[in-house]
Amino acid sequence: MDLIKRAVSAVFDFLQGIVVIMAIMVMIYLFIMSPQEISGASMEPYFHNGEYILTNKIAYKLGEPVRGDVVIFKSPRNKDIDYIKRVIGKPGDTVGLRDSAIYVNGKKLGEPYLGPGVYIFGGSYLREGSEMTIPSGLYFVMGDNRPHSSDSREFGPISKEDFIGKAILRYWPLNKTGIIQQPVY
Repeated sequence: MDLIKRAVSAVFDFLQGIVVIMAIMVMIYLFIMSPQEISGASMEPYFHNGEYILTNKIAYKLGEPVRGDVVIFKSPRNKDIDYIKRVIGKPGDTVGLRDSAIYVNGKKLGEPYLGPGVYIFGGSYLREGSEMTIPSGLYFVMGDNRPHSSDSREFGPISKEDFIGKAILRYWPLNKTGIIQQPVY
């Protein structure tokens, strides 16, 4: 009988440990980090459809996004859809589009993450030959695959409050696993 009590107690201790671990994992998922699947071609060639990344959800609660950050945010048109784009302009920056190139504060933006020969066209918000100053609290974001990206050129700057987090690690496929590097401008 004593053996049965010890066995039952050990099972309950084990289950209690599992419940605690699961609760910690749920808290991490909800408030600190979460996995995201890349859906679509808007970030090619840097990210591809079906790849998985880890998103840091507290980065922008503790600090501000910087130019070049890869961010995940709620779509401005449908809050049930998450987008992944790159921060191009911060509040107060002037972003312009001339001759298929992005200019920030009057300087052509060097973008090492773009594929060769990418043509950048305007949208309904930012047109070829125009520029705009980004209002306070908003960020101008663009996909790396400019011809196939719905981004701030089309729907305008994004509020920081719509940001879910910063992409920090690609973990699938395994041959591309690694920290997501910040571009040098």
